[in-house]
Amino acid sequence: MKKHQLILMCTALFIVLFYQQDMGINFGILGSSFAVLTYFYTRKINRNRTFLIIFALTILSAISWMWYADFPSFLSLIISILILTLKSKNRNMKPLFVIPVFVTNGFTFICRVFSFDKWLPKINTGKVFPKLLALFFFPLICLSIFFGIYALGSENFAELFKNYELDFDVWQFIILACLGFFLAFNYWHFAVERYLYKNHHFLNDSFRKEQKVVKPTYRFLGIELERTGGVITFMLLNLLLLFFIATYNYEQFYASSKLPHRLSEDTHERVYAVIISIVMAVFVIMFYFKSSFNFDPESRLLKISAQVWLLLNGVLVVSALAKNTEYVLELGSTYKRIGVFAFLILCMAGLFYTHLKIKNQRTNAYLINRMFWYFYGMILASSFVNWGNLATIYNIENGKGDFYFLNSLRYNHKTLMDKFPEEANNSELKEYIKSEQEKSFLSKTLYWQTIDINKFK
Repeated sequence: MKKHQLILMCTALFIVLFYQQDMGINFGILGSSFAVLTYFYTRKINRNRTFLIIFALTILSAISWMWYADFPSFLSLIISILILTLKSKNRNMKPLFVIPVFVTNGFTFICRVFSFDKWLPKINTGKVFPKLLALFFFPLICLSIFFGIYALGSENFAELFKNYELDFDVWQFIILACLGFFLAFNYWHFAVERYLYKNHHFLNDSFRKEQKVVKPTYRFLGIELERTGGVITFMLLNLLLLFFIATYNYEQFYASSKLPHRLSEDTHERVYAVIISIVMAVFVIMFYFKSSFNFDPESRLLKISAQVWLLLNGVLVVSALAKNTEYVLELGSTYKRIGVFAFLILCMAGLFYTHLKIKNQRTNAYLINRMFWYFYGMILASSFVNWGNLATIYNIENGKGDFYFLNSLRYNHKTLMDKFPEEANNSELKEYIKSEQEKSFLSKTLYWQTIDINKFK
């Protein structure tokens, strides 16, 4: 199938799926259709292991959207489908290019769409006009003439069409056609700008030969002075962090208030401080070990100091994990508390790969590439797993929260109806579920169809 045929076909599919519909099953069908078409449109040489895994994750993300239709499943489907099409064109392209490539294509759409020779087949204009005349204009003129004759000859025939009103929203059709074409065009005819190809080596995991030369970051410092300054910096940071860990753990586990509102505020403030601290720690190490000091034979003390700092930051993350666990044990599980666990786990992954970066003499891009995949994995986990229902089950089993607290979580309605039948019947839950179930097929979310509305009495 040619590129222009894919663009027009996907535009038509977009209109059919979304005309007079809300977002629901239709968006999942669209995403999975794009993925399947991408698979068959991709050359066999590019269908490597990574491509096949992303393809499977895209299909699963589409199913997740059709089931939940929430923001995590939306985000996982969008990221998956964009990485998939990027890999289909160049299997070695780093997924980090997804954002600059498609943002750039969105802004250059107007220029590229009028470059007809790059996406439309060459047409022999001498043959087009006769075809239009024979297949379109002449039949239409004949139809109009004979329609007028028959309408004059029969009042009943004319009445059939006189009072007929076509229930068709022209403006919605036009908007959907434009949006569908915009999305399909940028998906199937995206362009990777030349400067991105030229600078692709900056995201390589290993240093180039010329980067292994030991030289100072700034000429006026000198390599020895910069190395000594780095050692002093990490020594001071280690001492400061040791003091902070001691006071942090004392405040968390011995001096903090057990009152619910104070426990919540203290935990959030300290966790935010830990996350910011970890991010800044990684940035500092990325600054010192961006090139020269990875290969400097005299930088052993600098590397040891940096590794010790990473270890101490790991202790800080473990302390924050312990405090958040205590928070959950005291007050129950919520999305925000689960999110804290997720971000702290990402912090641990970041510290681990920073350690490997120093140990194995890798580039900063090595760390960024690995963390992108971990972030993508976190998005997938958020969309595939029903965290709201898991949190609800945990809270009920441990006596945390009432019906109204648990009702603030999502996709836990079966559990609530089983455990709190009276409260569920007296709430607005029944009407909401009923309204979701009565939507048209393409606008439905599959989760709501699995709930037996007859349980409400």
